[in-house]
Amino acid sequence: MELEHAAHIPEDARASIIAAYPAHERDARIRGIPVLGSGRVFPIADDAIAEEALTIPAHWPKIGGIDIGWDHPTAAVLVAWDRDNDTVHVCNTYRVREQTPVVHAASLLAWGKDLPWAWPHDALQHDKGSGSQIADQYRSRGLNMLFDRAQFEDGSFGLEAGVSVLLERMQTNRFKVARHLSDWWEEFRMYHRKEGLIVKERDDLMSATRYAIMMLRFAEVDKKEDRYRRREQKWIV
Repeated sequence: MELEHAAHIPEDARASIIAAYPAHERDARIRGIPVLGSGRVFPIADDAIAEEALTIPAHWPKIGGIDIGWDHPTAAVLVAWDRDNDTVHVCNTYRVREQTPVVHAASLLAWGKDLPWAWPHDALQHDKGSGSQIADQYRSRGLNMLFDRAQFEDGSFGLEAGVSVLLERMQTNRFKVARHLSDWWEEFRMYHRKEGLIVKERDDLMSATRYAIMMLRFAEVDKKEDRYRRREQKWIV
């Protein structure tokens, strides 16, 4: 039973109860969402980063992030970047297990054939069956995979560094997620530490999001829109 279902508590009293809880504990105390291990990786209330689904403005650059899996799902996110406010918006998600690159690529191409894709270091491995690099398998099926694995400008790609960048964006109101993306929210709420270490389970969309943010500098405006704007600028001149 959630607090909002407690009809015997007046609405103003409920508001006072909620306000008294620390922000990162509200989901656990109000909605019964558990805090596992030694705490959530992102101690942020849902409402602090949630937004309604938006129509992505054509001039916002976009990038995809993908985490490769088989027993655990292959997961992907579509990220749009409002550069004027330096705010990242997670607009779409994909999470499917036990399927081949040809299936995943066919689904993800619907997000845009020119969309650049950030991918993890384990996609450098070679498939045991075909012998080809996993990233190349997606590349050959039409996904615009970036030239190298997800990494920061200095070449590092540590988990904690990526998490820190995400958390800072959340804390400074520069990271938003569409409210209807239930699979993303499920992972976000359960993403936790045990004895100080991040538990690498059911974190596929969290990883995909991290890769996209690490390579945000390579986000691109849709090429059709870019060509239109160039023609428009030329005409104005």
